[in-house]
Amino acid sequence: MTRGSKDKYTLKQKRQAEHIEASYEEKGLSPEEAEARAWATVNKQSGGGERAGGSGQDKSPADKASSRRSSARRAVASKHGLARSSRESLATETKAELMKMARANNIPGRSTMHKHELVEALSSVS
Repeated sequence: MTRGSKDKYTLKQKRQAEHIEASYEEKGLSPEEAEARAWATVNKQSGGGERAGGSGQDKSPADKASSRRSSARRAVASKHGLARSSRESLATETKAELMKMARANNIPGRSTMHKHELVEALSSVS
């Protein structure tokens, strides 16, 4: 099957894509852009064509819905230029960097703290 072929999609997915494409064209998008966005939307909602095997087959519908919601929240936050929570951003730092920040904030007991404790202490200060 060639790249871009829609043979593996269900009739329902094809109807959804047509409906979404028509909606985009009504909004003034070019037919090519409308088609691309329509299929991207169908892929995001359903995980792509109904392929045997493929990724995501082990997830329950509830897990897929949860993943979509969290992904959508992160996308909106990044679109509006909002950083992740301080705890999430601190968790990506090394322990040495966290120790420097703790020292700068005069956090007591920092020398005996584990990384997750430093993250908690620094997130409560920020």
